[in-house]
Amino acid sequence: MDALSVVGGALLAATFQWLFAKLDSTQLLSFAKQNQVGLEVKKWRNLLLKIQAVLEEAETKQITDPLVKIWVSEVRVLAFDMEDILDEFPLLFDEAQTNNSSNMSCAWFAGTRRSHSMPDYGIRSKIKDVTDRLQCISSEINGLGLNLTKIAVGDMSKSCRLQEKRLTTSLIGDHVCGRETEKEDILQWLLKGDENGVSVMPIVGMGGMGKTTLAQLVYNDERVANHFAIKAWVCVSEQFDLMMVTRIILEKVLSNSYECSSDLDSLQVRLKEELSGRKFLFVLDDVWSESYHQWDLLRRPFKAGAPGSKIIVTTRHCKVALMVGNVAAYHLHALPYDDCLSLFAQHAFGRRDFSAHLNVEEIGQGIVRRCKGLPLAVKTLGGLLHGKRTCDEWNDILTSKLWDLPNEGNDILPALRLSYHHLPSCLKQCFAYCAIFPKGYEFDKDELVFLWMAEGLLLQQPKGMEQMEDLGHKYILDLLSRSFFERASNKESRFVMHDLINDLAQFVAGETCYSFTDKFKHVNISNASFEKFRYLSFTKQNFDTSQRFEMSHHMTCLRTFLSFSPFSHSFRSFLSNSVLHDFLPKLRYLRSLSLCDYNIKKLPESIGELKHLRCYKLCRLPATIGNLMDLRHLDITHTKALNEMPSGIVA
Repeated sequence: MDALSVVGGALLAATFQWLFAKLDSTQLLSFAKQNQVGLEVKKWRNLLLKIQAVLEEAETKQITDPLVKIWVSEVRVLAFDMEDILDEFPLLFDEAQTNNSSNMSCAWFAGTRRSHSMPDYGIRSKIKDVTDRLQCISSEINGLGLNLTKIAVGDMSKSCRLQEKRLTTSLIGDHVCGRETEKEDILQWLLKGDENGVSVMPIVGMGGMGKTTLAQLVYNDERVANHFAIKAWVCVSEQFDLMMVTRIILEKVLSNSYECSSDLDSLQVRLKEELSGRKFLFVLDDVWSESYHQWDLLRRPFKAGAPGSKIIVTTRHCKVALMVGNVAAYHLHALPYDDCLSLFAQHAFGRRDFSAHLNVEEIGQGIVRRCKGLPLAVKTLGGLLHGKRTCDEWNDILTSKLWDLPNEGNDILPALRLSYHHLPSCLKQCFAYCAIFPKGYEFDKDELVFLWMAEGLLLQQPKGMEQMEDLGHKYILDLLSRSFFERASNKESRFVMHDLINDLAQFVAGETCYSFTDKFKHVNISNASFEKFRYLSFTKQNFDTSQRFEMSHHMTCLRTFLSFSPFSHSFRSFLSNSVLHDFLPKLRYLRSLSLCDYNIKKLPESIGELKHLRCYKLCRLPATIGNLMDLRHLDITHTKALNEMPSGIVA
């Protein structure tokens, strides 16, 4: 299964959910009815349902069929264009109501009556264009061999999961570096006297951090073997099969296979009898299920064990840890650099140093630093370089994107992709949007929530329920609990992504997001690809000239245009007037704009024509800012002339 198609399909499916939510909104249906376009909007919904029915098959088939790949790309672009038009409806509705009120006042003074019908605003032609494109894309389904009768969507989802099922054993690999302190911490807990029944300790960390390896180290320690009468290791993995897990534990306890039984009660009664009065250690590795009911059923026979019995549960998810643990969870953090370097050398050369390969030592150090303490990445990249000794081969790995690495032997992306697959659909798009942040960037939770709101990724909740800001904060904490985010610099409100998680976000966002720190690296990017970009971010330089944005005239459909300051940047930069006056005013679908810390003397009044702008962060305010009807967040932290702020604007 091609990694890009798997995550890309999940993201596009989530986009469709948002489209359906907008198509079903009361305000849209009212606007469509008043403008005699209700039938067209209904066609949109029916055609989208037809496309959605084959979307998952198309995402799989595009791996080997370039025509299907083109079709999927066209669907993605059309989905964005549809959202742009749907977002125009509320603005046109408000504007039409304002015009009608004005007309009514004029008519009253003139003693005449005027029609309340709403102006066209060109919306009918846009809707018709989208309908034509939808019909064209829909008509190509059969010709591309996309047919639900050939493979059921549910079956495909199941087959995808089965291909990605991760298996582990209790046996330790040949090369383990570091984790001595962590091992001793857990051994101290395992071996101490405990008269309070069965204790459960979760080991929590992001995918590839070494949770399974740590569990293997303590499971195979001689002191553990002498302390517990029974030991059992179970790889639970994604699908929590209560019968299977119970049977495996029972077979380990009996030291042989148990006679076939489909009766959970028989299995649990026998297991309870075997555990009665005996001290045991169970390791439940790679647990994903958040079902308390399943966990409660599984642990019932365990209560018969002797006091001091222990269970270790490894998981990526803090919610799972809170559910199963009755002692504090053990959070596993990055492996120290020196241990990473030894681990890398071991897998690349078969020895733990670079003494015999000094020509690639500096490059190897760069590769290890790129892994940011993630053992799986260190091991994988070392293994990919095993037997390769030239600087060119090593530099290829150092400079390659995560998804450009060879598929064979590359376990990094599948491990991270698995975490992404387990995200709820509402979080998939929110996470993908985070590709806009540069690596190592510490973002404030409110900053991210306002960006999500501007993009429409947080659905408005009904009255009496949580506000969008509260929902956004909840999403951030959920991503934190799933190890997609980390706390930054001991600041409660600031977060950061591991570099490889940032790579995953870029991978998921694909051709919709472009972020650069130097200048456009568009050697292998066509003009057509630039036209597909919707989110653009860049790191400021001292002088940002027009040449730095030479391909920007192809990106007229941008929704996000964000500048970020380098870590050592403490002074204002200069931005080309051509960017301000020629490029920005053309971004008519822009939702978020940030140009802080630029020495801008005057902003063009045409900024006020960006009617979709919702999140605005600038060092100066244009006089026309009051025209931005959909503005929701205005950051004036760095604004000099606050006394010039137009009346009615709330910071």
